[in-house]
Amino acid sequence: MFMRSLLQASALLPFLYSTASAQNACNNSPSLCSRAYNNITHLGAHDSPFLRNSNTSFSTSGNHYYDTTTQLEAGVRLLSAQVHKTSDSGADEWHLCHSSCSLLDAGSLESWLSEIKTWMDANTNDVVTVLIVNSDNAAASDLGAQFNSSGIAKYAYTPPSTTTIPTTWPTLDSLIGNNTRLMTFVASLSETSSDYPYLMDEFTFIFENDYENTSPSNYSCDPNRPTSLTSTSDALSSGRMFLMNHFLYESQSIIQAPNETYAGTTNGQTGVGSLGESITSCTGVYGKPPTFVLVDFFNRGPAMASVDAANGVTDATGRTNVSTAALTEGAGTSTNGAGGRKEGSMLAVVVAVVVAVTFG
Repeated sequence: MFMRSLLQASALLPFLYSTASAQNACNNSPSLCSRAYNNITHLGAHDSPFLRNSNTSFSTSGNHYYDTTTQLEAGVRLLSAQVHKTSDSGADEWHLCHSSCSLLDAGSLESWLSEIKTWMDANTNDVVTVLIVNSDNAAASDLGAQFNSSGIAKYAYTPPSTTTIPTTWPTLDSLIGNNTRLMTFVASLSETSSDYPYLMDEFTFIFENDYENTSPSNYSCDPNRPTSLTSTSDALSSGRMFLMNHFLYESQSIIQAPNETYAGTTNGQTGVGSLGESITSCTGVYGKPPTFVLVDFFNRGPAMASVDAANGVTDATGRTNVSTAALTEGAGTSTNGAGGRKEGSMLAVVVAVVVAVTFG
């Protein structure tokens, strides 16, 4: 009887192993745990909360088909958003708006941060980066109040200095162990605050290439911001992390809108203007892959394939599989669900089953 129970329990070992691996992974990979934060390529969702799906009547201002939670479930670890001041309710509020709140308003900054916190509460082995585009020049106190009221500030990492680039950044293991799993950058902060030291001015720590691209042949590795960096050698010697913008715009009437048509190639590993080839090109320029890559329509390509290749990751676990197809009107696809399957399961459940089989 005991031997039969032991054999039954051993049959569950493959499931126990895969789950344990998921529990020990950092940002979905055990191989990333010991690497410094700046020595990893993080996949970023450009304008993360601005959606092109049934919730927005497929607004052409939307940058993604699936919401922020789904992005995180699929492996996105950098989330950017534009923050604007609005007084529509009669009081000043900070909202996530695409260029203008009359064009596309995705709700309050506090609500979005609460959504991210909820995900982080349930995913304790992940480091998430938030990049706030400070469109209306909010003070650190304005933004910090939203971080505090959402509850997400408890996860925030505070750098040794808000004005000096660290010689070394912590590893993912260290950030996770200290439960300082949220990195927050603001573009830009006119003045940092000792009350909210976790709000880091982006261009003190990061440089970017050009973001206004309308042709697949337009991409460049040259620094564009901060403007004080005038060459690739300046950027390299500055010690800043490289954020590589990699998305296309198309002209629609009097505005520029995210280019959906070419997104499969834009986020692909090969092809003219592809993410994979741009990462390879910029790696040659700077001697290492970019720390961040920022894309629209993150599921197309898929963008994650090029990021995994840049990181040398072949052991990814715990991600939800999201369709790489474009979402179209009338497709009947859930706009906030993943339409896929998450790898791995809860360790406690498997342990409970093993105990039940062995001793039941």
